[in-house]
Amino acid sequence: MIWMVGMLFTKIENLIERFKMQYVLYCLSEHGTNCHLDGKSTITAPTIHMGNNVFIGGGATLISTGAHIYIGNNVMFGPNVSIVTGNHRTDVIGKYMIDVKEKREVDDQDVIIEDDVWVGMGAVILKGVTIGKGSVIGAGAIIAKNVEPYSIVSNKQELRIKKRFSDDEIVEHEKCLRKRYSDE
Repeated sequence: MIWMVGMLFTKIENLIERFKMQYVLYCLSEHGTNCHLDGKSTITAPTIHMGNNVFIGGGATLISTGAHIYIGNNVMFGPNVSIVTGNHRTDVIGKYMIDVKEKREVDDQDVIIEDDVWVGMGAVILKGVTIGKGSVIGAGAIIAKNVEPYSIVSNKQELRIKKRFSDDEIVEHEKCLRKRYSDE
């Protein structure tokens, strides 16, 4: 009997979490179709823009204060991905950092994630970064610099392991995608 009550509470908790994530989607600056936010994520919605076919894994943290987060089409995030568009000032003499409330323009910068990107589990993307189309960000990577299109990036030093495709293959890939999705 107790296990049945436990299962019931688990189902109710999952339902509530799904409803909360649907509400967060509703509060985004904009979002396309077929967007899914997995549960227990922290998302500051008013400055986040999401394209079509976006999946954000559970435990995501998307924090955007004075800047925006732009997520393109056909993007997937593994669990526990973090994106932060701001930073704190550390240059004010005579104040503790926690007491500094004023920000400069450089303290908050947009993050742009272009189309067809996969961000692996636990990756951290910092302010001012653009992740190019077709890129793969490895699990646990900390991204503080722009990532070229069709790159595979891994580890904390942002070592580019390799290009996903050669330049000729990129042209062919994009041509195939245009043909495939224009027919639908």
